[in-house]
Amino acid sequence: MNKYQLYRLLRKNENLKERRHPMFDKNRFMKFLLIFMWLYYAAILIFMGVTMAIGMKGAYNGVAAHHVLDGWFPIVLIVDFWVRFIMQDTPVNQAKPYTLLPIRRSFLMHVYLIRSGFSLGNLYWGFMLVPFGLIAIAVPFGWITFIGWLFGWWLLCIANGFSYLYVRTLLTKHMAWLILPIIIHGAILAAMILPEHNWLDMPCTVLLNAFANWKILFILAVIAVIAILYYANFLLQNSMVYNEIGKKEEVEVKNTAKMSYLNRYGQIGEYMKLEVRMKTRNKTPKMQFVMGIGFMLFFSLMMYFTDAYSGGFMKSFICLYNYIFLGVTTLIGIMCHEGNYIDGLMSRRESIYQLLRAKFYFNSFLLIIPPIIMLPLMISGKMSVWMNLGYLFFTVGVLYPILFQLAVYNKDTFPLNQKLTGKQGNATQQIISMVILFLPIGIEKLATLLLGDPWGYILLMSAGIIGVVTHKLWLKNIYQRFMVRRYTNMEGFRASRNS
Repeated sequence: MNKYQLYRLLRKNENLKERRHPMFDKNRFMKFLLIFMWLYYAAILIFMGVTMAIGMKGAYNGVAAHHVLDGWFPIVLIVDFWVRFIMQDTPVNQAKPYTLLPIRRSFLMHVYLIRSGFSLGNLYWGFMLVPFGLIAIAVPFGWITFIGWLFGWWLLCIANGFSYLYVRTLLTKHMAWLILPIIIHGAILAAMILPEHNWLDMPCTVLLNAFANWKILFILAVIAVIAILYYANFLLQNSMVYNEIGKKEEVEVKNTAKMSYLNRYGQIGEYMKLEVRMKTRNKTPKMQFVMGIGFMLFFSLMMYFTDAYSGGFMKSFICLYNYIFLGVTTLIGIMCHEGNYIDGLMSRRESIYQLLRAKFYFNSFLLIIPPIIMLPLMISGKMSVWMNLGYLFFTVGVLYPILFQLAVYNKDTFPLNQKLTGKQGNATQQIISMVILFLPIGIEKLATLLLGDPWGYILLMSAGIIGVVTHKLWLKNIYQRFMVRRYTNMEGFRASRNS
């Protein structure tokens, strides 16, 4: 079998893996939902491309519309980088099933690096760039210029994809590597937003204009950067593939916090220790927590330094997002991480009830983080204190009880130390996620419209306080319903533990 035939076999196996996955039948609605969201965001990008081309045309003292967009292209690449954490897998994980077969490891790495770097996902921004370019470039400057401009954007997306793969692979070694893109992207945003004039405007415009005019030196320079990133990824992925298969971990023996102050709370205190250790020791929960803090800081800083998110809907969305995101990442899969050791939990009387109470207290305690992050917004007057109080109590007393209902129905084990993209949630989890992220905004707008600014938020606070006061009642109800389904759920946890 030559290399071309082997490549075709690998592609065929990838397609069969998706179709034969044990979660396929369970996730049909979710797959439909993902396709719908894919088309929905594509439509938004097309709309943005058309409106920006029309709005920027002649609006900046004769500056061409595409030069205005080019001056801000790092923003697009930063968004593209962080979105890849949700959508893109690493070649190391894709190559795992084949490493014990008589196939050269270097060939596997080349195949999956090329497929990852040159995937169709790098063309997704074309939904915005193509309509923008057709209006702003093709008509006034010609098709050759338009094609060169698009080609330049494509090369930049490929380079961005390889930089993501490198950072994403480093994160499997240590979470501290997440600081690297945060510092780089923070410095870029600071150079673009903080000064009176965008310091990167001219260099970015020159680069994209060189692509539009097909200047070979600029094109070769970007291709050279892609080649360097490709080779760096090849070396890193090639060295880590067997460590990933064997799940080899470097364990450092050290003294850990005993959290003895929680001993006074008995069994609930022990389960709260378990929650803290799961967040600090296991890769997947730790990654979710750090990414949540990162996105909260990003949106809050964008709102603080610009007026782009000062509109009514976006202000409410950012406030709600900051309060609910940490809870959603943890509670949308409530009991799924515990599926790894559910048999031990079920061996003690009412241990699940105490665990649920500990989860509620722990996630409620985490809600002290969003007000601290958004304190500058409240001091500057860009966000209302009443809005923060309303969403704080509404989250802990109304939205958390809704998320806790999933403890009755979740029966798929989530890995504790594997990649985030390994297992996707079921349809119920996806629907509740969307309800949690958008329905409260409608309730807030209706309450403030009928009762006025402070009283609408006081209504949200009142509903939340009722949920907090009665938390033992609804947690007990969830526990009783969970116990009715316990054998079905335990069977599902065991079946999906190694799938």
